[in-house]
Amino acid sequence: MVRVSLLVVLMGLTLAGQAEAQAQGGGRDGGPPPTARAAAPKDFTGYWVSVVTEHWHLRMTVPPKGAYSMLPLTPAARKVADAWDPAKDQADGNQCKAYGAAAIMRVPGRLSIHWADDNTLQVDTDSGTQTRLFYFGGTPPAGGQPAQWQGYSVAVWDGQGRGRGAPARGSGQLRVTTTQMRPGYLRKNGVPYSENAQLEEYFETFTEPNGETWLVVTSIVTDPQYLMQPYATTYPFKKIPVRSGWDPTPCRANEAR
Repeated sequence: MVRVSLLVVLMGLTLAGQAEAQAQGGGRDGGPPPTARAAAPKDFTGYWVSVVTEHWHLRMTVPPKGAYSMLPLTPAARKVADAWDPAKDQADGNQCKAYGAAAIMRVPGRLSIHWADDNTLQVDTDSGTQTRLFYFGGTPPAGGQPAQWQGYSVAVWDGQGRGRGAPARGSGQLRVTTTQMRPGYLRKNGVPYSENAQLEEYFETFTEPNGETWLVVTSIVTDPQYLMQPYATTYPFKKIPVRSGWDPTPCRANEAR
């Protein structure tokens, strides 16, 4: 009887240890958790092109000064936007202000998405020739680091990273949070976002019955300095053959692309 009881206790301790390891993100066999690439519920890699179905006049052309419709701007933001001078931006080397992380998905063009390594997803844009890096399990650098146009992006698969007991996979969305961005423009006509802005994005992909594959990016910008409330937008992209139409162009202060 004593030997049976001891065996039950040992089995209980073993199962408890396995459960704890899995709750902390370990593999089922108690080993290290899978890499982000291995755990990916969907494949976001490939080449994609913007499909501009809404707000064509605000995206395919540079809006005139004062065109702030649909933007919840603070008085401070309007003051900055009213002083917009694209020639000065170009002369000062700030022509990439409208190509920062908070606005780059809005700029018409193409994306190239691929894995830089097993835990880093890379997004290149031909418009502005920008590169974004999404770090799974990453931690933003300590304060004092110079801000960059694309900031620092932490990525997680939907359903992961939400505490113990979270499902290994959720809807298949990719969730990306970006901070430490260099101040830039939400819209090409000088509408600003500040260094305190935060960008949250949700990436989703699906294939239509006709075989077309789509990528939909929902962007939510929060900025206590220049926005009275979070600003949410959605941008669709369609998958295209490898490098089809790929045309890297520099940042331009006075052109839409």
